[in-house]
Amino acid sequence: MASTLITGIAELTTNTGEKQRDVSVVIEDDRIAWLGSGTPAADERVDVGGRAVLPGWVDSHTHLVFAGDRTSEFEARMAGKPYTAGGISVTVEATRAASDEALAANLVRHADEAARQGTTCLETKTGYGLSIEDEERSAKIAAAVADEVTFLGAHLVPPGADAESYVDLVCGPMLDAVAPHVRWADVFCETGAFDEEQTGRVLTAAAARGLGLRVHGNQLGEGPGVRLAVEHGAASVDHCTYLSPSDVDALAGSATVATLLPACDLSTRQPLAPARRLLDAGATIALASNANPGSSYTTSMAFCVATAVLQMGLSIDEAVWAATAGGAQALRRDDVGYVREGARADLHVLDAPSVTHLAYRPGVPLTWAVWRRGVQWSK
Repeated sequence: MASTLITGIAELTTNTGEKQRDVSVVIEDDRIAWLGSGTPAADERVDVGGRAVLPGWVDSHTHLVFAGDRTSEFEARMAGKPYTAGGISVTVEATRAASDEALAANLVRHADEAARQGTTCLETKTGYGLSIEDEERSAKIAAAVADEVTFLGAHLVPPGADAESYVDLVCGPMLDAVAPHVRWADVFCETGAFDEEQTGRVLTAAAARGLGLRVHGNQLGEGPGVRLAVEHGAASVDHCTYLSPSDVDALAGSATVATLLPACDLSTRQPLAPARRLLDAGATIALASNANPGSSYTTSMAFCVATAVLQMGLSIDEAVWAATAGGAQALRRDDVGYVREGARADLHVLDAPSVTHLAYRPGVPLTWAVWRRGVQWSK
């Protein structure tokens, strides 16, 4: 059993209590075996030279099985054109036309890009195929790379399709084809995508098939997404940009995590989600990148953390927790997002003495080293 001793840690964020200072960590194979003061024996020793260490980012919401480019759509939004869900169809056309090899290579490229920035646990979704064949192959490609895979056949009704017939397809043969390759199912509950009744049908069918549930909700306006997510026991409802008082109360009284996507809010020129209001009410929040080619083309969790601190009213510790342990809760996992004995050895070393520098020096690439499953990815 190979072991690595990491010393010289100025500040260790564990997400299990107060930050620890001047401590060491021992990794054995893919797990954290020990942490504390002292320097126990190990096969290898790495001195991080007075830098801060935190859990690797847990990015619980991405859309990285795709092909094509939507730069022109982004330019139009920046020129004042409003965002609508319809741009998804552009990516669907390109994704359907791409080979398996091209889709896999693009996913690996983006996953590696995220890992170099400290993301050690990555969720990604289908949703750019929207046919049985293309959703199934997207799920298989995603399962070979990502830690968590979500079925998002209910992303948009494909052009030319009848909405009710398409929901029947999603709840039936498409779900049957994809379910063996995924852990989760998701629905885009929004004007221009799927309404309350359709969303409920998809969630009910997915739960009956044994999948965990997620919901895209309340992105473009108030709506039933948050309420349906809570009623169906979804692990997460994502976006949460527009929330009524009853939505906030529902989230605060449930185990459903509100996953906030600040890079998407900025890219679509929507208001930033009410992170402070949710936390003060007692809700659990996560931060995620929503990396996708249309509305949030970034894999930088550090950008999301800095935005949450500088513009959403969170403290640095709250934002870091949301981007690590919060993401883990959104995925119903307790083996990632924390630094503690027995957890997966996912560590992010900053070229800074404190996590405060993530917001204090926004936009500066601070990742110095990353361990994922006990393997050092970069230094």
